[in-house]
Amino acid sequence: MKKYFTIAIIAVISTFASCDNSKKTTEANNTTNMKASEITNKKWQLIELSGKSIAQTINGKMPFIQFNNTDNRYTASAGCNGLGGTFTISTNGRIKFTQGMSTMMACEQMEIENDFKKMLGLADNYTVHENILSLNKARMAPLARFKEVKYDATQTLNGTWELDYISGARIAFEGLYPDKKPTITFNLPETKATGNGSCNNFNVAFTMHGNNIKFNMPAATRMACPGNGEASFFETLQKISSYSVSNNTLNLIMGDIAMMRFQKK
Repeated sequence: MKKYFTIAIIAVISTFASCDNSKKTTEANNTTNMKASEITNKKWQLIELSGKSIAQTINGKMPFIQFNNTDNRYTASAGCNGLGGTFTISTNGRIKFTQGMSTMMACEQMEIENDFKKMLGLADNYTVHENILSLNKARMAPLARFKEVKYDATQTLNGTWELDYISGARIAFEGLYPDKKPTITFNLPETKATGNGSCNNFNVAFTMHGNNIKFNMPAATRMACPGNGEASFFETLQKISSYSVSNNTLNLIMGDIAMMRFQKK
């Protein structure tokens, strides 16, 4: 009898310990999620790298990083190529970057981009203070500092944009669109865009959350069009998951790859 009583006591203690551990895990996850919200779904402009001040534009582009909390991917630019990959945030502001694919352009000023990539490989924690994000290595001086970009999507997206690059097509861009380039026009807060796919006029509904954007299937007129350019445009549009705007350039992004690039008309 004494043996069974001891077993019962142990079972009760184990149950309470399990519940306590589960509660602590939940609280830790909630704390991590709350801290992650400090940096996700925001655009951060690079202002300092390796202790040196960074110009507002490099090769005509603003250097930045953005964190997407829905798929734990980041997009970035250090003034030349579109960079991206995944990130993981854990307790106490710990962060780890895994670099993915990037575009392969050669620009005049590549030193900052090269240093930026190295910084992402070294950073293991972050802090935020008065809208300044610091990416750090251990307790050393910040590897990089960013300031939050306050912008209104209505101001950045609204207007007409003309396509000048599309990823994945086997035919050169000029071959896809020999006569007319596709365009898209936003008129926020209306969540329906209009445009021309290079042949047919179209409208397309979309949803937005921060810099995340998701397009429905476009509805278009039914003129017969030569080539596959318009079909490629509509198919790629439905794969887009986020966007970024830098000066007069709009990138529509799938994961961490800029699939479509537009210039403001």
